[in-house]
Amino acid sequence: MKSQSKNSVTGQTRRDFIKTAAQVAAAAASTDLLAPVVYGRGSSGKVAIVSDPGDKLSKQAPVRWAIEQLQDRLKAHGVPTQLYSMIDQVSPSAAACVVVAGRSSKPARAMLAAAGLSVPDVPEAIGLVQGKLGGHPALLATGSDTRGLVYAVLELADRVEYASNPLTELQRPDRIIEQPANPIRSIARLFTSEVEDKAWYYDKSFWQQYLTMLITQRINRFTMTFGIGYNSPRRIKDSYFYFTYPFLLSVPGYNVKAVGLPDAERDRNLETLRFIVEETTRRGLHFQLALWTHAYDFRDSPDVNYRIEGLTPQNHAAYCRDALHKLLETCPKIDGVTFRCHSESGVPQGSYEFWRTVYDGVVRAGKKRPIDIHSKGIDFKLINIALETGMPVTVGPKYWAEHQGLPYHQAAIQANEWRKAKPGDSMERQRRFTRYGYADYLREDRRFGVMYRIWPGTQRLLLWGDPAMAAGFGRYSNICDSLGVELCEPLSFKGRMGSGLPGHRGAYADASLQPDGGPWTKYLYTYRIWGRMLYNPNTPRDVWTRYLKSEFGPAAKDCEIALGHASRVLLLITTAHTPSCSNNGYWPEIHMNIPIVSGNRFSNVSPLDPELFTTAEEFAEELVSGKRSGKYSPLQVARWLDNLARVADRHLSLAHGKIADAKAPAFRRLVIDTSIQAGTASYFAEKLRAAVAYAFYRKTGDQAAIREALKRYTASRDAWAKLSRIATGVYVEDITFGPNSVLRGHWADRLKAINKDLAEMEAKAKETPVTSDDSAPDWRTAISRPGFAAVPRQSRPRCQHLPPATFGPGKPIPLEIAAEAGYKLASATLHYRHVDQSDEYRVAEMSGDGGRYRAVIPGEYTDSAYPVLYYFVLRDYKGDAWIYPGLNNDLANQPYFIVRRA
Repeated sequence: MKSQSKNSVTGQTRRDFIKTAAQVAAAAASTDLLAPVVYGRGSSGKVAIVSDPGDKLSKQAPVRWAIEQLQDRLKAHGVPTQLYSMIDQVSPSAAACVVVAGRSSKPARAMLAAAGLSVPDVPEAIGLVQGKLGGHPALLATGSDTRGLVYAVLELADRVEYASNPLTELQRPDRIIEQPANPIRSIARLFTSEVEDKAWYYDKSFWQQYLTMLITQRINRFTMTFGIGYNSPRRIKDSYFYFTYPFLLSVPGYNVKAVGLPDAERDRNLETLRFIVEETTRRGLHFQLALWTHAYDFRDSPDVNYRIEGLTPQNHAAYCRDALHKLLETCPKIDGVTFRCHSESGVPQGSYEFWRTVYDGVVRAGKKRPIDIHSKGIDFKLINIALETGMPVTVGPKYWAEHQGLPYHQAAIQANEWRKAKPGDSMERQRRFTRYGYADYLREDRRFGVMYRIWPGTQRLLLWGDPAMAAGFGRYSNICDSLGVELCEPLSFKGRMGSGLPGHRGAYADASLQPDGGPWTKYLYTYRIWGRMLYNPNTPRDVWTRYLKSEFGPAAKDCEIALGHASRVLLLITTAHTPSCSNNGYWPEIHMNIPIVSGNRFSNVSPLDPELFTTAEEFAEELVSGKRSGKYSPLQVARWLDNLARVADRHLSLAHGKIADAKAPAFRRLVIDTSIQAGTASYFAEKLRAAVAYAFYRKTGDQAAIREALKRYTASRDAWAKLSRIATGVYVEDITFGPNSVLRGHWADRLKAINKDLAEMEAKAKETPVTSDDSAPDWRTAISRPGFAAVPRQSRPRCQHLPPATFGPGKPIPLEIAAEAGYKLASATLHYRHVDQSDEYRVAEMSGDGGRYRAVIPGEYTDSAYPVLYYFVLRDYKGDAWIYPGLNNDLANQPYFIVRRA
């Protein structure tokens, strides 16, 4: 895929897409008002597929491959097909007719004009239009380019695959025009374990099925990722593919090898990579090669399985350049290269000349290939060195640290990540704020692209699938003309850091639950939701319900709702409560207990977005003082979690009553993983309540508070015990995503620590005197006040605010917010900063009369290369306070406003 420049998908184009997608969804919803097209009724004729020989796009190899897929799907239903070069050759007895043509071809222009439609002249746009051509009823499958045309044909193939009557699918009165919301929609597959990953790496059948699935779901980039098996080149046990080049090729002029690796195996590795590249590009996908490590000297690694021999500091850079050059010449269809360039790559920070030399390997290969640089710790000097190559350059920040939060981008990163540098600090420490978000890369005048990477810290193992959340990521992955997102797929980091174990990669102890097609096929719904929603956040429901209906029949809708709500749980928990931004220190899927009593640690765990959420300790202080900050409290998060668990459990129960075979492996897998996530919601909801009550007790000595904490903690423990029983016997006892205890084990392992902390709280409760500090508020009074209550208020007013379309640099931005008629606010404050995560918020009290409030962002602040982000905190006369716009009921929206420079 050719890299998009910053201006290739403009803000206006993106806004147009949202409107177009909404119109498409509306059209899809109203297709029952249109009469179906009738072909050769009662005929046993073939399906005609017409491809104009004069159309350059339809002759492209990926399009021919896509047509074969459509033919194969029809054949599986017993429907024969016939290829034609002209519509006049099609028999009137044809069962149906599909015209495959690029948007600029004569057949496509004619059919689009007759329908009053047009396909946008942007990459990867598609059209599916029912009409007539030369008097023949026909369904046009068209696209703006090769990949767009492939998507159009594969949409038909997907419909046919899951249809009870495939001919009906080809006769739908379609008027669909779509274009991508995000230019980059990438899936990364990580090789991190010799024991667990070799099997799929060498499996050609797997690659053919997997890559076909990716392109069908409108993923447009596949990233084969090497060298990410460790955080840094220290204490290495499993070095297979870690420093990648010697595992793939021998470079003339260098005697570099992975000691112990047979030459035949090295050659097989390269042959396999070439096969993967060829199969990827044959389908029209972009192939990205990711090389995360350039270290050859593995420190403190006496037990490493493959030591690298033949390199010195003197020949290191030149070898890497020449190895990369040879690799790209050997696999010329590699479309782009990703590098990690900070110290964790094994190359010291600030080694600009090393990277200049390595980048030259891309240049020498003679093809324009995008260079993607992982953003952590890098500066603009390194980016400029990459730009000097003449290659398109993309910087890849993490979306939500090394985890997955809600779809919006953090309103603020954790405080210890953006603290100001001190004199003498290293470059990496000076730019610490680049570790876990978009940092300062979203300048309006940047000459490089920005693409986000969703790391596998939050969601690794359990089934995931929520259309609302995925649509949110589709809408916000392109923030400020960013190019999109790369998802580290399910099971990423399995067996990482030498923790790989032989056996089934999917970690099932119950062999009957292992998917027939391999571990990855468990997540077919996950890939479908991600790919389609990143392409079009307004994708019609039919796209995913056709799959669910094929799997679960009449229980499909309840399965969709149950899994969808359960899939929000871990994302919400991560946003509101993250003890470690690193994936190595936090895995909420199998949460390692953090004690409430010992050291009060749980109560002080920071949200991953501390601008919009409070800790339990902070909220307890608000309870004591009676002053609300307006941030989302742990009690609000608990309410959300309770609702998600309640909806998931209710619809699982309904699904059980409708499913034809409750013992079917696919249904059992969904029920088990949904139940575990719903149980996790209940566990965290009660533990958050317990933490708030215990923090209040520590501040006031109130006996009612510690009794409440004990009650809630007991309920939390019981919820964890219940989900542990669900997982026991289903998953193996040692699920390994790393060697440390937080990264391996089983849900049942965690109960011991929970019980220990609960026992300490029981002991504290017995020690607590009956009396408490009379000057402090009691628990029951504090928790019943507006804005604090366990039951949320329903009376917050609707507000009106029209964000400005743009602002002029150096010009003030006047802002106004009004409450609904008849409602008086006590005050309103404006919180704003640049779209730069190293920047601190400014807060301005707004002037007004209770119903309408105004403030101005000053001109000297807007004289900047950055867009401006802002939100409001509103207060009423009862002591309540809240954020506007804040989060919607589905938690999938952006809770602040962004205004761009004109």
